[in-house]
Amino acid sequence: MKSKILDALRSAEDYVSGQELCEKFGVTRTAIWKAMNQLKEEGYEIEAISNKGYRLKGCPDSVKAEELLSLLNTKWAGQQIAYIQEVDSTNNYARRLAENGAVHGTLAVTDRQYGGKGRRGKTWSMPEKSSVAMTLIIRPQMNPGKASMLTLVMGLAVARAVHRMLGLPAKIKWPNDVVLNGRKICGILTEMSAEMEAVNYIVIGAGINVNMNEIPKEIEAVATSLSLECNKKIHRAEVIQYCMEEFERCYEKFMQTQDLSLLLEEYNEVLVNRGNMVKVLEPGNVYTGMSEGINSQGELLVTKESGEQVRVFAGEVSVRGFYGYV
Repeated sequence: MKSKILDALRSAEDYVSGQELCEKFGVTRTAIWKAMNQLKEEGYEIEAISNKGYRLKGCPDSVKAEELLSLLNTKWAGQQIAYIQEVDSTNNYARRLAENGAVHGTLAVTDRQYGGKGRRGKTWSMPEKSSVAMTLIIRPQMNPGKASMLTLVMGLAVARAVHRMLGLPAKIKWPNDVVLNGRKICGILTEMSAEMEAVNYIVIGAGINVNMNEIPKEIEAVATSLSLECNKKIHRAEVIQYCMEEFERCYEKFMQTQDLSLLLEEYNEVLVNRGNMVKVLEPGNVYTGMSEGINSQGELLVTKESGEQVRVFAGEVSVRGFYGYV
């Protein structure tokens, strides 16, 4: 009910009468009044004037279900929200939800994550209400061997979302980081439950630095936040809104071919590694070469100095810029 009322208030050009809301949602005036009071208690600034109705004047920086659902313009991505105030990892939380039957498109989101999971066992934490920590549950009918490409799909979605929302030139550092001006704003981790030839579910986690006004000293050379890059506070729910809209678009293209062929040009356009010398760090093997972009399977094409072109599969490989992080 609260998300529907917020959606109605956001869509209105002026005041919305209580009677209009009653008729629209089939509830009593008392139910509307109670919902309005609950929203006010949660930080929404709602003006109420006799004979005019209600008008939304301000919103809290909330990532709770009613706020997200009132913003989302998707068919399925994020249409089921599982909000938790704090959690060790939204990926862990999403896996528990998936094991208990959470449907395709369920989004797990939190205000505080204190044990976020990264590649190669790294952890990531965030100050409360400073960033976006979310994990999307999907249940695709596809071969489990294709799951790693969904990390790239989410990376493209986040980069496009940041550009659409803020006009910032977000780029992708293959395979799982999104960067602004050469510094990381987002990391992505995809995990899967599968059998030999079938996927049970996949969880795709994204951690986005949104309103972090200070970056820890140990990572300030390689990390930044959206608020630092545009010099203003960002509404986290809108970041999630744009990410879900872009992911749904990209995912549906991906599923048409179950590879990245329909997203290849778009992805390579925002690939920060492309056309640059990179250092590839494989277990027990390090080499350099020119990054040529990705292929339809999401592998990074690297031409060594010898002229040999190799296909780098994400896995446990790390790619660095020749002189630093990118």
